[in-house]
Amino acid sequence: MTTTSTVTDSAGLNVYNGNKTVGTGKSEMGQADFLRLLTTQMQTQDPFQPVDNAQMVSQMATITNSSGIAEMNANLAAIKSQLGGSRIGDAASWIGRSMLVQSNIAAPDANGLYAGQITLPAATSGASVDLVDASGNVVKSIALGDRPAGDASFYWDGKDDSGQTVASSALRVQVKGATPSKVATWATVAAVQSPADGSASKLITALGTYSPSDALSLS
Repeated sequence: MTTTSTVTDSAGLNVYNGNKTVGTGKSEMGQADFLRLLTTQMQTQDPFQPVDNAQMVSQMATITNSSGIAEMNANLAAIKSQLGGSRIGDAASWIGRSMLVQSNIAAPDANGLYAGQITLPAATSGASVDLVDASGNVVKSIALGDRPAGDASFYWDGKDDSGQTVASSALRVQVKGATPSKVATWATVAAVQSPADGSASKLITALGTYSPSDALSLS
C-alpha cells in the first residue's frame, strides 16, 4: 500500500501530496496571504544560514510593491468615484437643452415647436414630411421641395394657418416621396437619471430615456 502525505503551507494551501501537486484550498491568494508567507519564511529561516542581504532586500521590495499596489488600487477607486460624480454633473448641465436623437416620433418643446431631420440617400423632388396623430390623421404636411442628398431639416410651430394651436402632443413622422436612411427629431432633456449601480447616467425626455452618446446633436 502506498502512503501519501499532504504538506500545507502557512497560507492554508495544500501544495504537495506524494509525488504530485494537488488542488489548493483557495482559488487565489490575496495580499494578506502573500505577506504572511513572506513573513513566515523570514521567521523560520536557519539562523546559521540566514538569508543574504540581496535576498532580504528583494523580499522587502516585494512587500513594499505589494502594499504600493494596494494603495494605488484604492486611489484609482477614489478617482473613479470622483469621475462618476463629474459625469453626473456634466449630464445635469443638459437639462433644459434639446438633443437630436434617432426617432420617428416628434414631441413639442416648451414653445410648442416640432422639429427634426431626415437624411436623404439621393436627391429628391416633391418629398414631404407628414406629422400624424395617434388616430392616423395627418395633422401637418411639410413640403420639402427640391432637395439634394444629405440632411434635410423640418419644423412646425403646432399652429394652423389662422394661428390657432392644433397640436400639443407627440406626433409620428412619415416621409412621402422619398425613403430616408435616417429620421431624427429634437427632444428636450427634462431630467437626468443616475442608476444606483454606478452605470452611465441617462437623459429623460418626452421621447423616452437616452444615453448622452445617443445625441446626434445638441442645442
